Amino acid sequence: MSHRKSGRKKEHSYKSKAIELARDKLKEEQEKSQRERTPFLGLQIIPKATYYDESAGHVPGESNWKKWGFDLHPQVALIAGGLVIAFIVLTLTFHSGAEDFFGKVLRGIGENFGWLYILAANFFVVVMVFLATSKYGGIKIGGPDSVPEFSTFSWYAMLISAGMGIGLMFWGVAEPINHYIDPSPMFGVEANSPEAAQSALGVTYFHWGIHPWGIYSLVGLSLAFFAYNRGLPLTIRSVFYPLLKDRIYGFWGNLIDILSVLATLFGLATSLGLGVKQVASGLNYLFGIPNTTEYAVLFIAIITAFATLSVVAGLDKGVRLLSNINLYVAGLFMLFLILVGPTVYIMKAFTQNIGFYLEKLPQISFWVETYYGAEGSNWQNFWTIFYWGWWISWSPFVGMFIARVSKGRTVREFIAGVMILPTLLSFLWMSALGGSALNLQTLGMADIASAVKENVSTALFVMLESLPLSTITSMIGIILVVIFFVTSSDSGSLVVDHLTSGGKLDSPVPQRIFWAVMEGVCAAALLLGGGLTALQSASVATGLPFTIILLVMVYSLYQGLQQEYYHATIIKKIDPDVENFEVPFKESEKEVEKKKKEKKEK
Repeated sequence: MSHRKSGRKKEHSYKSKAIELARDKLKEEQEKSQRERTPFLGLQIIPKATYYDESAGHVPGESNWKKWGFDLHPQVALIAGGLVIAFIVLTLTFHSGAEDFFGKVLRGIGENFGWLYILAANFFVVVMVFLATSKYGGIKIGGPDSVPEFSTFSWYAMLISAGMGIGLMFWGVAEPINHYIDPSPMFGVEANSPEAAQSALGVTYFHWGIHPWGIYSLVGLSLAFFAYNRGLPLTIRSVFYPLLKDRIYGFWGNLIDILSVLATLFGLATSLGLGVKQVASGLNYLFGIPNTTEYAVLFIAIITAFATLSVVAGLDKGVRLLSNINLYVAGLFMLFLILVGPTVYIMKAFTQNIGFYLEKLPQISFWVETYYGAEGSNWQNFWTIFYWGWWISWSPFVGMFIARVSKGRTVREFIAGVMILPTLLSFLWMSALGGSALNLQTLGMADIASAVKENVSTALFVMLESLPLSTITSMIGIILVVIFFVTSSDSGSLVVDHLTSGGKLDSPVPQRIFWAVMEGVCAAALLLGGGLTALQSASVATGLPFTIILLVMVYSLYQGLQQEYYHATIIKKIDPDVENFEVPFKESEKEVEKKKKEKKEK
C-alpha cells in the first residue's frame, strides 16, 4: 500500500526547532537594533571591549582644544590644516610652474617607487583572502553578541558609494577607450584592434577589481576591530596599539593621524576634481556653458555647499539617505544602458573579460615595465601607479566609513562583502559603459576616441549621444556625478573631522563645515595648479608614505586577531556549549521499518 507524502507535514527535531527559534530571535534583535538606535550625526561609536579594555582610561578628545565653536585635537588638526593651507597658497602663488612640478612628482614617484605600490597592493589582497579563509574568519566585529546596525542593503549602498563614487562615472567610458587606442605595452597588441578591445576592458577590470577593495578591506577591518573589540577610539592610530601601546596617544599616534588626514584630503580632492571636470564638460556639451577652469571652480563651490548641508544633517539623514538614492539611480542608469545599448555585446564582454581578468591577473598584478630599454615605458605611471596611489590615499576615508557601519559582521562576512560584490558590480558597470563605447567605436557609429584625446571628461556624453534619449541620460549622468560628489565629500568630511577631533563621538557643526569647505578648496587649487596631472600626482604623493603605514597595519591587525581568537578559545573551553542531541517528535516510517528488520535478524 502506497502512502501519500504531499499532505504530510515535516516533523522537526528539538535541535532544528531550537535553531529556527534562535534565527527568528536574532532577526528580531537585528531589526529592533536598527529601528530603535539613536540617529547618528557624526561617526560616533561608544567603544566597548569584548574581552579586555586597551583604552587604559583614555577618553576620545581628552586633550582637545575647545574654542570658537571648534573641538580639535591641537597637534593633528593644526599641523594637518596648516600643511594643507600652505599647499593651497603655494599652488596658487606659483600657478605657472605648478603643472610642470606636479608632472615631475608623478613621474619621479612612479619610476622610483612604482614597484613598491605594486608589491604592496598584491600583499594586501593576499592577506585579506588568508584572513577570510582562516580560523580568524569567524571572529565577530563587536563581540559574539553584537548585531548589525544597518540593513545589508544600506551597508552595501554606503560602502559602494564611498568606495568608488565619481571615478566610476569619470573613467567608465574614458578608460577602456584610452586603452583601446593606446594599449598597455604588456599585452603587445596593436592599437584599435579586436585584441586591443579585449585588453582594454581587461586592464580596466584590473584597476577597479579586487585590489582597491582589498586595500579598503584591510583598513576598514583594522579600524572596526580595534574600535569595537578593543575599546579604542575610531582613529587610524588605534590600529597600532599592539605595537605602540600607550604611545599611540603621543608623537607617533599624532604623526599617523596627520598622514591619514593629508591622504584623505588629497585623495578626496582628486575625486572631486575629476567629478567637477565631468560636470562642467556635460553642461558645456548640453547647454553650451563655458568649460573653463573658472567655471569648474564655481561648480566646486556650489556642489560643496550641498555636501556641507549633508554633513550638517549627519550620517543617518544625510549620508545614508543620499547613498541609498545614489545606488538606485546608478543601478537604473546602468540597466538602461544595458537594455538600449548593445545588450548581447555588453553581456558577452562582461563574461569573456572576467575570464581574461582571471587568466592575466597573476602576470599583470606584478608587471612593472622593467624591460623597455634605456628610456623605459611611462604608460604605467599614469594608470596603475596613479590608481594604486589613489586607492591607498582614499583608504583612511573609505576604511573608516566602512568600519563605522560594519558592527555585527564576522571577519569573513566583512571581507567577502567588501571585496566580492563591489568588484562584480564594478565589472558590470565598466562593461555597460566601456562595452557600449567600444562597440560604437569599433562599428564606426561614434568617434569617442577623438573626444577622449581632446577632452577625456566628455567621453561619457559623446557615447550617450549615440544612444536613445541622449539628452535625458546625459542629465541623469550629470546628476549622478553630483550625487557621487556630495556623498564622497560629506562622508570624507565626517572622517577628517573625526580624525582631527581625537576620535570624538560628535563634533560641533562649524568644525564639520570647515573640513567640508577645505576639501572643495583643495580640489579647486589642484585644478587651477595643473588639472588632471596635478590631481593624479597629489594622490600618488600622499599615498606613498601611507603605503608604509598600511604594511605595518597588517602585522598589527594579525596580532590583534590572534589575541582575540586565543581568548575566545579559552572562554569556550572554560564554558563549553551544551551537547545537542536530536530527539525526533515522532519516528518516521522508514526508521520504524528499520528497527523491525533489526529485531527480526536478532
